[in-house]
Amino acid sequence: MSTEPLILDLVEWVAAHPRPYAEVIDAWRTNCPRLTVWEDASERGLVSCATDPSGILMVSATKTGRQALAARLSPAAPP
Repeated sequence: MSTEPLILDLVEWVAAHPRPYAEVIDAWRTNCPRLTVWEDASERGLVSCATDPSGILMVSATKTGRQALAARLSPAAPP
């Protein structure tokens, strides 16, 4: 089973607006070794974490993550 569609769903979710880390982990973290959506997105540099001015750790899509989304949404080039 490919997790790629789920990884891009996660990136799309945080690309809409940054989300608190706790909310992201609550929604996307799993103990199943076959569904490593959060871990894969993070390791591939598709999402990043940063502390906002109020001290809350926030997750957002990186430039690489937004490019991956754009590639998914753009129509395939004709053969």
